[in-house]
Amino acid sequence: MDDGTQKQVPESYVVDALSFTEAEQRILEEMSSYISGAFEVTDIKKATYKEIFFSDDPMADKWYKARLQFITIDEKTEKEKRSNVNYLVHAGSFMGAVKNIDEAMGGTMIDYVIASVVETKLMDVFEYGKKGKEQPAENPEYEE
Repeated sequence: MDDGTQKQVPESYVVDALSFTEAEQRILEEMSSYISGAFEVTDIKKATYKEIFFSDDPMADKWYKARLQFITIDEKTEKEKRSNVNYLVHAGSFMGAVKNIDEAMGGTMIDYVIASVVETKLMDVFEYGKKGKEQPAENPEYEE
């Protein structure tokens, strides 16, 4: 703060983990080098994202929640059926998010419609197996 006092600020992150315990442990490890003072994990929820579309664009600094509708035809009734699936998309702008979705889905044969794209307040995403420090490469020749 301007007067020198510290203010608690809530931030949201996505952590790829197998359990709530692992998620808490991983976020504490990841954030310990970035935060000074005390910090705590106040809430953990299971995310509803089917997949995450990452971007290599250096301007990609936002995360968008995208709801896609996959279109299938019911063979018995011959009616169109739509199923909703949520994705997390890394991009620098709304249009960049739409472009990333189209690029990721372009290689599939599935018919889809982008039902919605909404900017989230997520600060970052931590993938499973990718930590802040580089992992040593496994080399079977040098096993101990």
